[in-house]
Amino acid sequence: MSRHRTLVLFVATAVLFGTSFVGIKAAIGSVPPVLFAALRIDVAAVVLLTLVTLRGGYWLPRTRADVLGVLASAAFVLGANNVLLFLGQQHATTGAAAVMYSLVPVISPVFAMFLLADERISAVDAVGILFGLAGVVVIVGPESVLGGGSAGQVLVVGAAVSVAFGTVLLKRVGPTIGTIPLTAWAMVVAAVGIHAVSLGLGESPTQVVWSPTIVAAILYVGMPATAAAYPVYFALLTEAGPVRGNLVAYALPIVATFFGWAFLGESVSAGTILGFGVIVSGFLLVQRESVARIVGTAGHRPAETE
Repeated sequence: MSRHRTLVLFVATAVLFGTSFVGIKAAIGSVPPVLFAALRIDVAAVVLLTLVTLRGGYWLPRTRADVLGVLASAAFVLGANNVLLFLGQQHATTGAAAVMYSLVPVISPVFAMFLLADERISAVDAVGILFGLAGVVVIVGPESVLGGGSAGQVLVVGAAVSVAFGTVLLKRVGPTIGTIPLTAWAMVVAAVGIHAVSLGLGESPTQVVWSPTIVAAILYVGMPATAAAYPVYFALLTEAGPVRGNLVAYALPIVATFFGWAFLGESVSAGTILGFGVIVSGFLLVQRESVARIVGTAGHRPAETE
């Protein structure tokens, strides 16, 4: 049951986060980027706080680990991540941004080696992770990697580093509060911080060119792609751990590129398709045992009795 739950969480996270890149790109030119990130978190915070308040139970942080978990999530997984991601998407397509974001599984094991005693990677796992990195290089181009890439790509890489560090730190802290309450409080703290950054950059709501498309983009990015996506993501991390759970970032470029092509008319190059193939190969190599178990279970179901 746990294996199937992990797979469902993985697919849901990939779709929700992958489509968020499209929503961000659709409105990023009409809304100041950091203010857009703050509005995303505002909407999600209202939704999740309302939900946890109505549900009751263990929804207030009670322990030191709970508070540290909220702060780690707010600072790195939500705060710095969204600021850098929204700034970066001004200068990158949805597919390119998602591809650079797929560096998260490459970076996570590095932090895990220093912060987590029970997280180790085998030689085969390392090869699979390097396959994922190779796929990113194929898509972006070796010259971009060696030359430092565009400003947008560098900012998105910064977002990936922030997420990788934040999720590993969250695992080390080990909060006992549920994923939805933890996410709700982290959203509140992150919203305050992101609004402060937005004001510091001189952004203002008066700069927003309001339209039905902009409102729809903000609501989509704030609700399904944030209020629903982050609790699902944190549940995935709880199930699979930060090293394997963050492998979901390998699926984001596929989702983001497809929807970017379908809704924004962005093109897909042959190099992008090849790179996706290499990335998927790396994912299958790292998750070889889980995939083999799922395939074996599907192929050897017990016979039904009449």
